[in-house]
Amino acid sequence: MAPSSYFLLAVFLALVACQANASDPSPLQDFCVADKHSPVKVNGFACKDPMAVNADDFFKAAKLDEPRNTAHSKVGSNVTLISALQLPGLNTLGISLARIDYAPLGENPPHTHPRATEILTVLEGTLYVGFVTSNPNNTLFAKVLNKGDVFVFPEGLIHFQFNPIHDKPAVALAALSSQNPGAITIANAVFGSKPPISDDVLAKAFQVEKGTIDWLQAQFWENNHY
Repeated sequence: MAPSSYFLLAVFLALVACQANASDPSPLQDFCVADKHSPVKVNGFACKDPMAVNADDFFKAAKLDEPRNTAHSKVGSNVTLISALQLPGLNTLGISLARIDYAPLGENPPHTHPRATEILTVLEGTLYVGFVTSNPNNTLFAKVLNKGDVFVFPEGLIHFQFNPIHDKPAVALAALSSQNPGAITIANAVFGSKPPISDDVLAKAFQVEKGTIDWLQAQFWENNHY
């Protein structure tokens, strides 16, 4: 192989490696504050005129140090997400943040983030957390975390957090490697889709009677992301 061919192959492999390791694309300018009123539809948000940008575009009085209400959540948790949807200055920067409050015995039920890896830090209390690998092994990696402990959930994999303590709440802070990580709560998506997935399909998939599927689809599948 000629030296120039080796060079091109090295460049190609470097580009592939960069794409494989990246989440959101790297920005090509200092910032691209989201213009939510723009009629332009792109993968993300169109950029606000830089001349109209000010410090408030990079600021949100989220008060993440204050407890959130979990009393009205059927699953006993409250997720407060700060993404480009809430903080326009995050647009194209490939990062977001969430505070998660857990009632005693509350959980953030099994879900995935299709566009982000998550790193979770326990601020208060105790959490039992875990994620499941993809087919065919479906291996569960789980751990009990205490205050100050950190755990990582790889991008796209189903994961959960549960507060096993019956008389104390818990709080965690999560950083995610996308400006808009998305969340697919498994039970909501499977049994609460609109219109519903055929009970014939789900009964065969879960190997249960159709009546069980009908009962599950009749439940109110609440979103705990506020």
